[in-house]
Amino acid sequence: MRIAVFTGSHAGPPAHADAAADFAAGLAKAGVGIVYGGGHVGMMGVVADAALAAGGEVVGVIPQHLVDDELAHPGLPRLEVVHSMHERKARMAELADAFVALPGAAGTLEELFEAWTWGMLGLHAKPTALLDIDGFWQPLVAQLRRMVDDGYLDGRRLDALGVVTDADGLLRFVEGYVHPPRKWSAPPSSS
Repeated sequence: MRIAVFTGSHAGPPAHADAAADFAAGLAKAGVGIVYGGGHVGMMGVVADAALAAGGEVVGVIPQHLVDDELAHPGLPRLEVVHSMHERKARMAELADAFVALPGAAGTLEELFEAWTWGMLGLHAKPTALLDIDGFWQPLVAQLRRMVDDGYLDGRRLDALGVVTDADGLLRFVEGYVHPPRKWSAPPSSS
């Protein structure tokens, strides 16, 4: 099994880096591989280094323009270089059995929401989760709950988004995951 990890290119607070390292090492010790954005910087580098140090499989997927900017992790046994950010996300999704977002910024949110939305649309049936370090994702969960309350988001979709605090919690979520039905089972009516 491989988990696609979305996280930031900045380090964030030390407590977040420590939790991310513990999380990555926990996945490696459980025999679960990591697919991530291929960088050596920030939380991405923390995750890769911790998983590698614990003997885990780490696959990086990075677009050429970030390799040119010298952001690629030099110690990865497997680094796939693609042409664009779009190809990066598609390849990560292809290689992964599940998705998890650790703390990060706009890029992390974009990757999370794309993977989660693809599941809603029936493009995959893979679990998607948030690793909630120090309550980082609670404001987002509150916003998503507001979307449900206001009728923009089906509550089953939010219920299917895991919120976990460690590697064991993620693996339990993945093991028990039941994918909700597709958002659209037939084309929407034009009337």
